[in-house]
Amino acid sequence: MKKKELIEAVVERSGVRKKFAKPAIEAMMEVLGEAIAEGRDLNLPPMGKIKQQRTKEAANVRVTVAKIRQSKEAGAAKDLEGPENPKQGVAEAAE
Repeated sequence: MKKKELIEAVVERSGVRKKFAKPAIEAMMEVLGEAIAEGRDLNLPPMGKIKQQRTKEAANVRVTVAKIRQSKEAGAAKDLEGPENPKQGVAEAAE
């Protein structure tokens, strides 16, 4: 899922206008990015608990390996999966 898709999904689900949702979502993503950069664990139900395992610094990037523990009830959207709504990954494969 890309940021644009996230914003569209939040607008659709919440009924909030895009011009109000977008700045809030972008601010949330900045806060989460800073917390990950600091090495902090995140506990964000229903998304789950994100615990960093290790971090590696490279030329212009930081690679963080983390575990996500999510309760089975958090996957309520899974009920919507099927031929019309296939399961989609959260991250894209690195090239």
